Amino acid sequence: MTDNIFLKIVERKIKADVVYEDERSLAFRDINPQAPVHVLIIPKKVIPTHADLTEADKELLGHLHLVAAKLAVQLGLTDGYRLVLNCKESAGQTVPHLHLHLLGGRAMHWPPG
Repeated sequence: MTDNIFLKIVERKIKADVVYEDERSLAFRDINPQAPVHVLIIPKKVIPTHADLTEADKELLGHLHLVAAKLAVQLGLTDGYRLVLNCKESAGQTVPHLHLHLLGGRAMHWPPG
């Protein structure tokens, strides 16, 4: 996990456009946005995938969702937003560090693709 780009962002070894931080999480703008608002919300604790969550992580996962709701308000996503959590490479996860995508600012269509 030492090559995890998100961990390097948490450790400030790589710069990011941080929009939120607390003792358990960090949120920053995606460098390849798929919507006008595209923020990644990550735990500071390294959890490789959603499949790696344990009972001990349930409060942290809830916290990440509360951060997403708070950021949606702060970022003006009053018409709605989408949260995406990809699990493993075949589902589109490219960084081995659990993260939520907060997307908004445009109409979201279904199915996503």
